[in-house]
Amino acid sequence: MKTLALPPKESIVCAKNVAHRYAATEALKPLTVNIPKGVMAGFIGPDGVGKSTFLSLIAGVRKLQQGELIVLDGDMNVAKHRQYAQPTIAYMPQGLGSNLYPTLSIAENLDFFGRLFGQEKKERAQRIHSLTKATGLAPFLDRAAGKLSGGMKQKLGLCCALIHDPDLLILDEPTTGVDPLSRQQFWQLIKRIRNQRPEMSVLVATAYMDEAQQFDWLAVLDDGQIIATGSPDELLKTTNTSNLEQAFIALSSAEKHQNHIEIIIPPMVFNDSTPAIEANHLTCKFGDFVAVNDVSFNIKRGEIFGFLGSNGCGKSTTMKMLTGLLPFTSGQAKLFGQLPDVNDMATRKKVGYMSQGFSLYSEISVLQNLELHAKLYELGSESTLRINTVLQDFGLSDVKNSLPENLPLGVRQRLQLAVAVLHKPAILILDEPTSGVDPVARDQFWQHLIQLSRHDGVTIFISTHFMNEAERCDRISLMHAGQVLAIGTPTELAEAKDTNYLEDAFVDYLREASGVTAASEEDLASNTAIDRTKNHKHTSKTVASFRRWWAYAWRETLEIQRDPIRLIFALLGPIILLLAFGFGISFDINNLKYAVIDLDQSHESREILQGLSGSGYFIEMPIPANNEIGLRALRQGNMTLLVEIPPNFGRDLQLAKQPNIAVQIDGAMPFIAETTSGYMNGLLLHELKELAKSSSQPNSGLQLPTSLTTRFHFNQAFESVFAIVPGVVMLMLALIPTMMTAMGIVREKVSGSIANFYSTPISRLEFLLGKQAPYIVIAFISYLSLLLIAFFVFSVAVKGSLLALSFGALLYVTATTGFGLIISIVTKTQVAALFASAVLTILPAVNFSGLLTPASSLTGSGKWIGLLFPSAWFQQISIGSFTKGLSFEQLWVNHLVLAVFVIVFIALAWLGLSKQER
Repeated sequence: MKTLALPPKESIVCAKNVAHRYAATEALKPLTVNIPKGVMAGFIGPDGVGKSTFLSLIAGVRKLQQGELIVLDGDMNVAKHRQYAQPTIAYMPQGLGSNLYPTLSIAENLDFFGRLFGQEKKERAQRIHSLTKATGLAPFLDRAAGKLSGGMKQKLGLCCALIHDPDLLILDEPTTGVDPLSRQQFWQLIKRIRNQRPEMSVLVATAYMDEAQQFDWLAVLDDGQIIATGSPDELLKTTNTSNLEQAFIALSSAEKHQNHIEIIIPPMVFNDSTPAIEANHLTCKFGDFVAVNDVSFNIKRGEIFGFLGSNGCGKSTTMKMLTGLLPFTSGQAKLFGQLPDVNDMATRKKVGYMSQGFSLYSEISVLQNLELHAKLYELGSESTLRINTVLQDFGLSDVKNSLPENLPLGVRQRLQLAVAVLHKPAILILDEPTSGVDPVARDQFWQHLIQLSRHDGVTIFISTHFMNEAERCDRISLMHAGQVLAIGTPTELAEAKDTNYLEDAFVDYLREASGVTAASEEDLASNTAIDRTKNHKHTSKTVASFRRWWAYAWRETLEIQRDPIRLIFALLGPIILLLAFGFGISFDINNLKYAVIDLDQSHESREILQGLSGSGYFIEMPIPANNEIGLRALRQGNMTLLVEIPPNFGRDLQLAKQPNIAVQIDGAMPFIAETTSGYMNGLLLHELKELAKSSSQPNSGLQLPTSLTTRFHFNQAFESVFAIVPGVVMLMLALIPTMMTAMGIVREKVSGSIANFYSTPISRLEFLLGKQAPYIVIAFISYLSLLLIAFFVFSVAVKGSLLALSFGALLYVTATTGFGLIISIVTKTQVAALFASAVLTILPAVNFSGLLTPASSLTGSGKWIGLLFPSAWFQQISIGSFTKGLSFEQLWVNHLVLAVFVIVFIALAWLGLSKQER
């Protein structure tokens, strides 16, 4: 590493042999560096060189694997120091608005962060007022964060980071994808804040070399290592270069820059033939959102035409409309005078498209990707020649058998370009192809583009947010908020705004489009004073804080309220399923079709048959001619029961010869067959008793040796609804609350807002209980609605203690939401959380709780599975309260066990949740 002299200042960060790995990937190689205190320190380099990893280690967000890291005079590997330091550190993670909550307004996002840092209401209000006034967000306090522009999201993220007056501000690529005007305003705001607080240290990671020029101190990273440190002027002087991009190239390894060639764009010879691409008043809407608004331009054959604009301004949408991947709402687009048709192979062969993200197949090799696309484009006999040509032209021959995921970012980018030109397209559409790539690889990429345009006559339409790339284009279109602001050569656009720099011209165009004037910016600068009232009492390191717990509970409640799909699923889902199960599932057996073959025709046989025909359970069918015809009807499902009374049945019965009655039952459905058999046994026993009572022969065989008395307790009508409804209540209070809680936390992992948990003083217990609380309330409201449905719709009343049932339900939903917390800890995606919740709750709740079979009949592992999940314990409370009339004194053991489940589940979630990423 080339080490340059540091100014004699105290260090804010001291790193010694710090290294980090992600599985087999070495993100940071052992590095040692001291970062001065009170400066704006920048970390520059392309994506994947370790900038974000190093900053997350400094912020205490990621767990230190190797080495020593001293931040704010303490060891970040010691939990006690991290707990002490976090209230004085502000961390803004990578990704525009990733630490914000889209459904919350500007004021609500700021209020949430203020609560996390223990601020009281008055202090929060003062800070929100001063921060939003200083950033120009004050007029938009009620606007949802998800509806803000990129620049406004960036300012809001900064306000959230600054609300607690930090001593160390860490910004991970805060301006990536943001328009030049917003970037300029952002850095002006940082400069004004630093003027007020010169003791505050700021660490910034950036891929923009031009904005790094304004930093006080820089660390240049490449391949997981710091290859140089010093001020921008010192780096330029050491490398004898005129800008930081050239300095980076000079500082990188000889292997990387030895074949680097300075980019020279040969002049283009224009012709007057039909334009390659025409867009006339193109408009694209997604619902009420206008993504592209009345865009018109044309691109000449062989021209390199650039789209310059921020993320979300409509560049990608316009490109997809031109390729036919997206339909346009209005307007017209033409490729060589014809409308684009994605289903037309002739059109597809004219266009090569390279998407913004890596879109090839990572599980197959480089060569196999090329062979696959050769088949898709029907190259036939030309396939081998074309594949070998692009492998050679793009330097991929040595890696043709490697998997794309194992290749460096620059090589993957060349592979995508090779695939895009494999079929020799006349038009090449490239959507931000060099984003995150180091300057050497970016220049190599542009050498290929120049060759394709000037030598092969390929028309190139490329989008970018790098100014130096835009300056290489023959013409560019400046785009903002779905509209084209200006079109022309870079020189023409700069001259139109009386400047020598394209970025300054773009800023002027943006000011003009948004109505921002120099006077308004000066007025904003004069109101930048930020209230710095600091009360360390509110950021004390207590084990538990009601204010921090309430911050997460309150925020989660707001997000649920503003997500109608989640709210409907949580409240109406259990009701719909209870109605479906209550009406759709029944174990009652009625209207059984039967037929009788009476070969006796005696008084006794007729009495028995009369009992069958008079029962509400049976429907008599026409008498079959013989047993064979009856069995055929049974086999075809036309009836369930065939009864055959043998000849001399009555006489044999009187003589105590115990004649047999043949009862043949359709056994295809075992449960129905078993129930039918029970019905028949009961009915025949009843009829035989009645015959015995009416017999004139006291010593006949009709005198039964014993009497059998059967009574059904608790459910005298023997209706399955009295078992189904309490069981479904148990099932719904296990399934839906578990799903909702698990997905609520996993959503934070997916969106990136989990970084707020890692980087703020909130404890693990506060976070878990805060996330859980709203779902407990929703689940208990759901229980109350199920209670009303059970009574008013199914006439299933609570015969026992309503208080015991309700208290048990409260404990039960607290336990099931606690189980959801455990699932959320071990899953990383919402789909995984959804499936895990469904499987792990339904199986024990249905099979081992007593819902289908009595819990007393379970043995072995089935019994233990039931006992180790709360469903079996609440099922006894539910059935006992609804049907058996049990009181709290008879159910208190179940309540106690549910309380134990609550403690155990939350404790397991607490143990599994780490305050740092690994």
